Amino acid sequence: MANETIIAEVEGMLNDLLAAQPGDFLVSIKVKPTNNIKIFLDSDEGMSIEKCVRYNRKLYALIEEKALFPEGNFSLEISSPGVDEPLKNSRQYNKNIGRKVLVTFNDDTEKEGKLLQVTDTDILIEQTTGKGKKAETNQFLIPFENIKKTIVQVQF
Repeated sequence: MANETIIAEVEGMLNDLLAAQPGDFLVSIKVKPTNNIKIFLDSDEGMSIEKCVRYNRKLYALIEEKALFPEGNFSLEISSPGVDEPLKNSRQYNKNIGRKVLVTFNDDTEKEGKLLQVTDTDILIEQTTGKGKKAETNQFLIPFENIKKTIVQVQF
């Protein structure tokens, strides 16, 4: 069975499970040649380990029941994206409004700033340069089509 077919089947099953929890959403599904299915889920309220375990158990049972892998030779990993994972969809961007992000453009240049706003087509970030009285704040409207990746910057 082709990876695209497996991903479509698994995504269908997962969407049925996610429908019961409106705050939870799919970020990505990958299938490795070793039949390792790796899924990133997120939630508007935060994705706990317990939730990931529940989704894993339910989805694993569904995959076995549907006999997607007749030999039973597959593994399933469900987790939330780590802090070093780029944001993939608008729900993730919205969830991180107010946080500092590093945007890498298609030409590999970067801009760091506070994420202020997200629309269907772009994001607005605010960048402050300089210190004290010489501090200057600028806002930049960045179309999604110009973004290679966006990573939330963890601040301590």
